[in-house]
Amino acid sequence: MRGHQGASSMAHPRPYRGVFPVAPTIFHEDGTLDLDGQRRCIDFMIDAGSQGLCILANFSEQFVLTDAERETVMQAVLAHVAGRVPVIVTTTHFASHICAERSRRAQDLGAAMVMIMPPYHGATFRVGEPAIEAFFQKVSQAISIPIMIQDAPVAGTPLSPAFLAKMAREIDNVAYFKIEVAQAAAKLRTLLELGGDAIVGPWDGEEAITLMADLDAGATGSMTGGGYPDGIRTIIDPYLAGDREAAKAAYERWLPLINYENRQCGLAAAKILMKEGGVIASAAVRHPLALPHPAAQAGLIELARERGAMVLNWGL
Repeated sequence: MRGHQGASSMAHPRPYRGVFPVAPTIFHEDGTLDLDGQRRCIDFMIDAGSQGLCILANFSEQFVLTDAERETVMQAVLAHVAGRVPVIVTTTHFASHICAERSRRAQDLGAAMVMIMPPYHGATFRVGEPAIEAFFQKVSQAISIPIMIQDAPVAGTPLSPAFLAKMAREIDNVAYFKIEVAQAAAKLRTLLELGGDAIVGPWDGEEAITLMADLDAGATGSMTGGGYPDGIRTIIDPYLAGDREAAKAAYERWLPLINYENRQCGLAAAKILMKEGGVIASAAVRHPLALPHPAAQAGLIELARERGAMVLNWGL
């Protein structure tokens, strides 16, 4: 029985679609949390057209935060957004009960959805499909909002389309899937073929580097970096409105910047652009991470400026 067609679908009768970028976690130069900067980051991302946001993801440097800092960021962001857009909170943890507790806490504070990777730790700690299914079942039993399963290489856990479709059909609230592995479009297409209506949200990720192929495969949402949601909107909006040619032209325009973020600057890209545009005071990432070479930062800013990205003017 499809549980999410019950309580959770009544609470969210319209599927979430469109551009839901990952919000970076903002730090002062000394590495401490900058909550004022975090709020400005969120305001910019909403002003730039984000139809929703994701916090505490890998691109948010969730892995360098303490549990107390995660709670602080989650409270600050959800209170500041105050329902303006839906917020997805990443609650990934290896332990089933901790992931369930994190997810319940996110729901209680107003999260629209939680995003979770399958249990993993390091290079070798993995569990098989029965344990993964039981893990998501335990989390689902703790909440009534949708769960997005994040299928990403960092987890190192094979998740076949058949297995994902099975969980979508059988586990309450499992309804969204962020596919950012190699050959993502092929996987999305197969997932939709196998899962049918149980796949409420087939989404892509990885900074939209494969966005056009993924849209052609049936993706209805994209979780990108947070630096230029205005640019990503020019691709997704016409596509979902049925104008593939306009979407393709926009994708070709923004692809050099998307590629530069994906291949050169990574999770620092959004913060580099936000600092350049006066959104935040510091682009600091937490040690042992380091910012890209200044030349790489300059290349990113150049590409964003050539495309008129809102981020470079928002705070000036």
